[in-house]
Amino acid sequence: MNITLIGMAGVGKSTLGKKLARKLNYKFIDTDKVIEKKVNLKPQQIIDNFGDNELLKIEEKCVLELGKLDNYIISSGGSVIYSSEAMKFIKNNSTVIFLNDSFKNIQSRLTNQKTRGIIGLKNNNLIQLFNNRVVLYKKYADIIIDITNKFDVKEVIEKIIKGAKNNSYALG
Repeated sequence: MNITLIGMAGVGKSTLGKKLARKLNYKFIDTDKVIEKKVNLKPQQIIDNFGDNELLKIEEKCVLELGKLDNYIISSGGSVIYSSEAMKFIKNNSTVIFLNDSFKNIQSRLTNQKTRGIIGLKNNNLIQLFNNRVVLYKKYADIIIDITNKFDVKEVIEKIIKGAKNNSYALG
């Protein structure tokens, strides 16, 4: 059983994913790090040099190449929801958890928008991107964890574990 965390940049997917993996004694994968290792460029460098579409292609390929995993926590890039193929693979191989936070909270955490590697910021502002993506995150989520009012790491991890158990999977 695997758990994939989806949501906007700045929502805490990597931070929560690492702690969740430790708690469950699972392995952890950050797909942004997989991309960096594969092409030796950070996501923002790919966007700057080759454009959003190239990063989307690389992201999709990296996700599809993950192969059969068991007992992994996967922190996905915020744009993975733009690839129906990547999301089909993720949904077939894991419980998908959308970490839902308010725009205000995400905006306050994203002080590095220009270097973060966020697809779509050249043609949209952050609020437009947020509004467009939330619809897709909800579409693909098996479970939605609302962290708008309180971001307590331990509490969120317990909600994820409870949600995954109730999603007809047996954990660890």
